Amino acid sequence: MKIQIINGPNLNLLGVREPSIYGSTSIEDYIKELKTVYPDIEIEYYQSNVEGEIINKLHEVGFSYDGVVLNAGGYTHTSVAIADAIAAIKTPVVEVHISNIYAREEYRHVSLTGKNCQGVLTGFGMNGYRLAIESLLI
Repeated sequence: MKIQIINGPNLNLLGVREPSIYGSTSIEDYIKELKTVYPDIEIEYYQSNVEGEIINKLHEVGFSYDGVVLNAGGYTHTSVAIADAIAAIKTPVVEVHISNIYAREEYRHVSLTGKNCQGVLTGFGMNGYRLAIESLLI
């Protein structure tokens, strides 16, 4: 099984960015942990601050991988283009948000991308990525 994790803008700063919201674990350390928990799954990680690069990655893996775990960050609330890319691919996508987007600013309460995903996990911290992988195993 092959799963692609895709993180959007500013998520390269996990572990140092607003630790009261996003925690103090770096994404690199968390990915290592996931690979230990799921040794039989090929987990790949990609991050970009650029909307078009995220779309390109979805197109690249969206017909050959078994699942995508997507945290589009701020693009969740603004990107019709990423929502369209999710709708265009065959691979199931699970949307993840580290923080509870419904407990934050009102503009974060709307996900343009979520309607095209298999499911949405929000507010479970970094464990949202693990829960998304678990959902793809069902």
